[in-house]
Amino acid sequence: MAYALVTGASKGIGLAIAEQFARRKMDLVLAARSEGQLQEAATRIASQYGVKASYYVVDLAKPGAAQELFDHCQAKKYDINTLVNNAGYGLSGPFEKHSLAEHTSMMAVNMTALVELTYLFLPQLRQQPKAYILNIGSSAAYQAVPGLSLYAASKSFVLQFSRGLHQELRRSSVSVTCVCPGSTDTDFANRAQIGEKGRKAAEKVNMTPEDVAQQAVEATLAGQTELVTGLLNKAGKLMAWLLPKGLVEKTAGSIYD
Repeated sequence: MAYALVTGASKGIGLAIAEQFARRKMDLVLAARSEGQLQEAATRIASQYGVKASYYVVDLAKPGAAQELFDHCQAKKYDINTLVNNAGYGLSGPFEKHSLAEHTSMMAVNMTALVELTYLFLPQLRQQPKAYILNIGSSAAYQAVPGLSLYAASKSFVLQFSRGLHQELRRSSVSVTCVCPGSTDTDFANRAQIGEKGRKAAEKVNMTPEDVAQQAVEATLAGQTELVTGLLNKAGKLMAWLLPKGLVEKTAGSIYD
């Protein structure tokens, strides 16, 4: 039986994506930092959906973490045919507010680990009759966002890398999809230390993790290159393309003043 490997799978969008695959009777490998939450999620999903659900505790900000996760899957002989690079987080406020170590850790999770896991698993994915890579970007990928400058840049990287790789692999058995959610009812705002103004703005347009996950998995299995979830976020992407960049950036940044 083929397995889907989902990073950042202990809660939020990652957990909801894992459940979407479980509904489709795919076995799962769940990866995240929190052992308690992972164990609870794996046990519940296995019982509820009648699939195998194992987990592995790993901090993808640490050097060598992607290789460690890959080696674990190899040792357990998990037949991975779907890689979900969902793990990621943001840091809000002025760039200098956070230490360099905090910034580099975020980049390690959002970008480096994603690239490393993709590189390590790609040979195995190529051997599958049909395989999928799902990378979770963000609606912030479509413009600079003052107050979330490095986060938005990291998600722009994810989007462009995914689109390029999709084209490189178009004649192979591997399909690459980048899904870019907007505000979602997860723990993102807490970890990113979003201020009250930003939280209130997000509450007006929040989607549920379950809605995002359903759209993400459907787009992945359909072989779509890219998906922005939610009508408002699609409109925002269009406005970011049509309007002057300075105006778009000023408007986006005003949320995080």
